[in-house]
Formats: sequence, C-alpha cells, structure tokens
Amino acid sequence: MSGQTTLRLGDTAPDFTQESTEGSINFHQWIGDNWCVLFSHPKDFTPVCTTELGEVARLKPEFEKRHCKVIGLSVDPLEDHLSWLGDIEATQGQRLNFPLLADRDRKVSDLYGMIHPNASDTLTVRTVFVIDPDKKIRLMITYPASTGRNFEEILRAIDSLQLTDKHKVATPVNWKAGDKCIIVPSLSNEEAAKLFPDGWDEQRPYLRVVEQPEKT
Repeated sequence: MSGQTTLRLGDTAPDFTQESTEGSINFHQWIGDNWCVLFSHPKDFTPVCTTELGEVARLKPEFEKRHCKVIGLSVDPLEDHLSWLGDIEATQGQRLNFPLLADRDRKVSDLYGMIHPNASDTLTVRTVFVIDPDKKIRLMITYPASTGRNFEEILRAIDSLQLTDKHKVATPVNWKAGDKCIIVPSLSNEEAAKLFPDGWDEQRPYLRVVEQPEKT
C-alpha cells in the first residue's frame, strides 16, 4: 500500500514506460494528442477479463471516432498475455487490436493505485481512467474483480466530457449523445441567450433544459 499513489480528477496522469503486447510503450508519448482509456484487469486467463477484452476490441472503432486510444493492463508477464490472446479470439470472436501492458513489477499499478489490499493484495481491481489530450485524469471508475464493466457507459461518459468541454452545458441523468442538456448554473440568462438563441425550457432558475449543441 505504501508505494501507491492517490490520484484525483484533474491530476496529471503519471507517465511511465512499460512493456506491452505491442512493444515498449512510453505512455504520454503514446497518447499523443488523443484521449485515452487505461483499464486494468485482475489476471490473465480469467473469464470476466476475457469477455471485457473482446468487447473493447469490438468497440475500438467507436473509441477511434472519439479520438480515443485504449490500453489494458494486468500484473501478469508478457508471455502470459501473448498466450492469452488466442483464447480471447477463439471465445469472443475478436482479435485483440490494442496494447495490453505487462505490469509484472507493478510499476504502473502502484502509480495508479490499482491494487486495493483489502480486496486483494496481489491482483489489480477493475479500474478505468479516462485521460484527456492534456494528460489530465477526467474520470475514474473502480469495479470489484467479480463485476465486468459496461464499456458502452464509458463511451457515453467520453461523449459527455467532450461535449461539455466545448459548450456551457452539463448532461443530465441517463443522457446519451443527442439528448437534451442542461445549461450550467454559472451562466446568466443574458449570457445564455447569446449562446442558445433558440431558447430553453426553464424548469427552475437553476434547471434550464436546452437542445444539445453540436459537439464540434
């Protein structure tokens, strides 16, 4: 526990160099000017992880539409990762098409606080970090080892982050791309009128519902 870093939203994602199924990766250089999803797996050759990696590989075109790279991690050695790839393709019908970090020395796991000793002192939990092109951590989700993640939700969250970065809106409960949004409370009606000339539905002074602006 002592070697782990406590990360918060808005922190710079720690840089590292580590081996992967696609060669040595210098993290910040690899991200470039893209968004990034970094997500950890408890262990190779485990059932839930196998389904997750297949799903992320299947969804890679959706991440690419959002200018977002994906990269996985587990604390198993590279040779285990490479052996596992055949099982993923055979059972999920999808070849792995993104790098999987081999964090045998736990360097990255400790930097990102991915090992929770009260859950397991040897395995990483199912952590997700969404990192923006400025290398800032914008979202963190942590699941227990037994619960597979919903990567459609992670795509939805990226849509929200990218939209709200560009416009003075927030996204309400269960929002999906194309749904109505909420004008941020810090914006006065006078300021809002300039940005949203078609008007809005003022359900309360602090709850002003507006059509989604164009993301780009």
